[in-house]
Amino acid sequence: MRLAELRTDWKAVTAIVVSTLLLVIDAYHRIFAFESLDRLVLGFGVPLFVIVVVFRKSPSEYGLRLGDWKAGLALTAAGWIGVTVLMAVVARTASFQAYYGSRSGSPLELGFSTAVDMLGWEFLFRGFLLFALYPLCGPVAIVLQAVPFALAHVGKPELETLSTIFGGSAFGYVAWRTRSFVYPFLIHWLLSVLTVLFAGGAAG
Repeated sequence: MRLAELRTDWKAVTAIVVSTLLLVIDAYHRIFAFESLDRLVLGFGVPLFVIVVVFRKSPSEYGLRLGDWKAGLALTAAGWIGVTVLMAVVARTASFQAYYGSRSGSPLELGFSTAVDMLGWEFLFRGFLLFALYPLCGPVAIVLQAVPFALAHVGKPELETLSTIFGGSAFGYVAWRTRSFVYPFLIHWLLSVLTVLFAGGAAG
């Protein structure tokens, strides 16, 4: 009976192992000159390969679709308002200015590089890992996928790292509610862009 259960759960186990290895590789190695491209390959390309080739499943089952777009747009709009107000205050603190204030580049360049970065980041957690864990863990998967997400923030401002278990769970809920990683991607993208813009503006 235990062997049968193990066989049933192999996709979830694979997703946990693959996600962990990808995070370790991302922390210790650079593949391309731009970190955002590394995240795109590791966070999006590799999980997509695993889903299609190893799991033999459609990527749409792992959040690569529009899903419930009406709920998605409503949640994204609410999220954008929330993160704008939040980061207008938080990004001006000393720790955020010290970490993000020196980052350069035009808003257009920042928006593009952040989108590439977040595409891999969000698909890894709110697509691949969340929807691999959900059949086994149920709603607990919404919080579970936020655990490695939070640990991956160690080294960033403490307040940001502390908040990620809650923010990551909120992103996970949005993905679960809409059955799509697209909407947490959009919210996280704006959050990251505003963090740099507000921190840089305050530092300047």
